[in-house]
Amino acid sequence: MASICCTPLMEPMETGFESVHRFRFESGDRPIRTPSLSLTRIRSINGLKASSNDGFVVVEDDLHALLEILPPDLRENLQNDPKRTKLIEVILDLGRYPEARFLGESGGQYLRSTEVSMKELEEAQNVVGEFGGDNRAGIEGTLHRISAIRSRKGLVVGLTCRVGRAISGHIDMVHDLLQYGESILFLGRPGVGKTTVMREMARVLADELHKRVVIVDTSNEIGGDGDIPHAAIGGARRMQVPEPSLQHKVMIEAVENHMPEVILVDEIGSEAESLACRSIAERGVMLIGTAHGELLVNIIKNPTLSDLIGGVETVTLGDDEARARRCQKSILERKGPPTFPFLIEMRERNYWVTHREQKFPPIPYSLLIHGLDTII
Repeated sequence: MASICCTPLMEPMETGFESVHRFRFESGDRPIRTPSLSLTRIRSINGLKASSNDGFVVVEDDLHALLEILPPDLRENLQNDPKRTKLIEVILDLGRYPEARFLGESGGQYLRSTEVSMKELEEAQNVVGEFGGDNRAGIEGTLHRISAIRSRKGLVVGLTCRVGRAISGHIDMVHDLLQYGESILFLGRPGVGKTTVMREMARVLADELHKRVVIVDTSNEIGGDGDIPHAAIGGARRMQVPEPSLQHKVMIEAVENHMPEVILVDEIGSEAESLACRSIAERGVMLIGTAHGELLVNIIKNPTLSDLIGGVETVTLGDDEARARRCQKSILERKGPPTFPFLIEMRERNYWVTHREQKFPPIPYSLLIHGLDTII
């Protein structure tokens, strides 16, 4: 049975955010203060029949549906693989060996000694159907995602078949933060589990906290492919987005038309989406979002997304003030209040760092931006 540990983070400077480390570890074990923790197992919830996937309870993965698009020999190979519950994705690139990647392993595993042919790629496309404007497609009724790589002529020459799983217990480490009713931004590199967290967040907010939840699902990754959303999101509603470039418009539409208390949006990446987030937050709606990055400093340095945590501006200090602060005269400060009062760095699947806005005037960012690391 696993437990959650919260440890304050000592910072070398003030950034306007308080920080806390959150770990998942086995009961009876001592938490280890390192970013490279091994995944641990947690209990099944209320007797739910589910399989454990190295740390979390997998309620459903529909793996057979994803394997159906693969060539028969690869399908059989993976069905008999004892590590199939850890499968992350299957890579099919024209003229190369097909490859499977598993959770907790660096590199991949070749599935056979012959290369992928154009015929096999075409057969896989016929099963998947049409790709969207972002070169992504799904399998109806599942959470899987298939992404295409195209040649200069527009032909599909590669497929990334990514496994989507409905996982319960994934947000235990930050469940308490939902009680504040404040917006939360999850920051992490690709593959660390941000979308899985969004899915579980939607279910908990809708079913356990009884909020009116609307998901803006740009690539149908959170709620699954098809017009009927996957059961993993519970009672949350889902709005699909015709084109990725229209995500910010659908976000505003969700607020104006459907009276949500909470909006979830995955992969905030453009200035228009950042501005839409601020507009929604100023209307009193709670936001749960994700963005690519690893640390708070990545968002501070990103001119497109820095507004999510208040923005950055250059301020010139007087001589006396600079001496009092023991810093240079030109410094960087936060412009205003953040759109997301909480920012969570997903450094590993079971090791997160939570930053919360401190309730006093903006504090200089300069030292952090110029390379000082956090002290763990």
